[in-house]
Amino acid sequence: MTQLRSIMKTPITIQKDVSLSHAISKLLQENISRLVIKENENYGIITEKDIGLFLLNDDSEKNLDEIPVSQIMNRITSVNDAMDIETCIEIMLERGIGSLSVTQGDECIVGIITKTDIAQYYAQNCAGKHSVGDLMTISYLSMQSDDTLKDVVSKMIEEKISRIFLKNKNNEPEGILTFRDLFHVALEQGNSDSVLDNSDDSISIVFSRKGFLSDSGFGQTIKAKDVMTKTFESVDFEEDLTVACEEMIQNRINGIGVLINEKLGGVVSKTDVLKAIYVDNHSK
Repeated sequence: MTQLRSIMKTPITIQKDVSLSHAISKLLQENISRLVIKENENYGIITEKDIGLFLLNDDSEKNLDEIPVSQIMNRITSVNDAMDIETCIEIMLERGIGSLSVTQGDECIVGIITKTDIAQYYAQNCAGKHSVGDLMTISYLSMQSDDTLKDVVSKMIEEKISRIFLKNKNNEPEGILTFRDLFHVALEQGNSDSVLDNSDDSISIVFSRKGFLSDSGFGQTIKAKDVMTKTFESVDFEEDLTVACEEMIQNRINGIGVLINEKLGGVVSKTDVLKAIYVDNHSK
C-alpha cells in the first residue's frame, strides 16, 4: 500500500466570490482541470466539466464576469493524508469523481490528488503490467465536424464524457473537442453583450447573449470544427499502458486515441488507469 502524501500536489485555490470568467482564465493559465474554492473555513471545488454543464444549461443574459463561481461550485470529497492510494482510487471510482482533497489533523486542506497524479504514479511504478489493449474502450463516440457546437456539447453531456472525436464528410477522424476547447470561445464570446451570427454567408445578425450554448446563444451558430483541436494524440493498442499515461501527462489530456492497424479503434483514459490499479489490487 502506498500512502497518497507521496503523490499529492498543492491545490490551486480561488475565493468563492470571483467570477466565472476569472475561474476559466485561471484554469487555462495554470493548464489544470479543477480549482479548489475557499469559503471562510470551508472548501468546495469547480471543474471543467462543472463549467461545461453550467454553460450548456445557462439561459440567462449575464456575461461571465457577472456569474460568481459560488453559483456552480460543488462540495469536495476529502481524505486523510495517511490514506493509501488504492483506497483513494476505490473512492474516486465509486463516486465517479476525478479528485480528492487531502486533509491533515484539523481538517485543513494540505493537498489534492487527481487522476493525473495517479496516472503519473502508474507510469513510474507499473511498467509491464498491462497493455493499452487490456483497458481500452473499443468503441468511441464521434460526431460530424460540421455539427453545431451546441449539438456536440449536448452529446458530451448526455453521454457524460469530457471529449468527443469529430469526423469529416468522409467519416475520417478530423479532430477532437474537449471542454478545454470551449473555454477559449467562452471567454471570447461569453462576455460580450451581443454576438455576431455569421452562420448564413448572405446575412449577418447581431443578437444579445442568451446563455453559452442555449438555442438563442452563439453555440447554435458556431460549428464544432471552428473550435476543435485539429490533431489528437494516439497510441498503439499493443503499447504498454505506461506509454499512454506518459502521453496523457505530457499533453495534459484525460484520454488518448488508440490505434488498431493504424486506424482509430478506441480510446483509453485516466479513468481506465485507475481501474487497472483497482483490478490489480483486488486480484492479489
